[in-house]
Amino acid sequence: MVLKIIYFGMLVSFIISIILIPIIIPYMKRIKFGQIIRKEGPQSHLAKGGTPTMGGVTFSIVTLFTVILFFQFYNHDLIDINIKTWILLFIPLFGFSIIGFIDDYLIVVKKNNEGLRPFYKFLLQILIAVVFFAIYLIQGFSTEVIFTNNFSLDFKWFYGILIFFMLVGGTNAVNLTDGLDGLAAGLCTFALSTFTFVAFITKQYDVVLFGSAILGTVLGFLIFNSHPAKIFMGDAGSLALGAAIASMAIITKHELLLIIVGGVFVIETMSVILQVFYFKRTKGKRLFKMAPLHHHFELSGLRESTVVLLFYSFGLFFSLLSIAIVLIAK
Repeated sequence: MVLKIIYFGMLVSFIISIILIPIIIPYMKRIKFGQIIRKEGPQSHLAKGGTPTMGGVTFSIVTLFTVILFFQFYNHDLIDINIKTWILLFIPLFGFSIIGFIDDYLIVVKKNNEGLRPFYKFLLQILIAVVFFAIYLIQGFSTEVIFTNNFSLDFKWFYGILIFFMLVGGTNAVNLTDGLDGLAAGLCTFALSTFTFVAFITKQYDVVLFGSAILGTVLGFLIFNSHPAKIFMGDAGSLALGAAIASMAIITKHELLLIIVGGVFVIETMSVILQVFYFKRTKGKRLFKMAPLHHHFELSGLRESTVVLLFYSFGLFFSLLSIAIVLIAK
């Protein structure tokens, strides 16, 4: 039964993506929706200017379409339609995707990297987190956080703060990592696969379908996003993927596992924080050649594809470690 859900979710979304994205690429080129490259970044990236962006809008749309197709034509009582779960999965996915789309659109229109002002972006992220938590409470989901098999703690209203940090932290961490061809998309496949497995172990088959569907569309996108990238996901994609991974961690009640599953994203984020802190404390000195960390390795002489493979290996390690922790806990 579960294999049927996974096969359908991944295969259908993958096929839709590899059909849809080649249609989007020339359209984006025609309307000049190309990536604006930061002058402060590695000089080798300037050649990527003009590459179609905002390809990540397909993640939320294809995932939703795949889920609808599943329930319309394929379900046959494999999964009960649990509306409250689907609402909680799709609110952050679409909400953060819209924020990212607005940001991408403004960047392309203004022809610079300013986009949506940080204050408004942060305000919209808070709004989505609040809506998510409100519905979460109304639908009667647990506010308990499980630390070990023998110890858990009910966060009650403070669970809303945890949700905020998971959603906002997760989305921005993926966004920071999206700096090399195929890097963020590939790492997200490891994270999505891990939480899809967690959903399977905990018999949350609706989450299995969601994870399979979004995993399939990311794999389809990765074909065109791998080096040399023919399209970028943009903030519309990176924020959506971060939200999807965080929401799966919340729904499966494996909130703390997110830190390990997203180990590479955490390291990338910490490299930025440390760089800023060190720069200010030393009045101009840098801890890394450039942050996030993937740029440091790139400027140290490693080829872009080599850096991506290096980070993939760590992403796979963190995913396998997370799966081992879940299985041992069972």
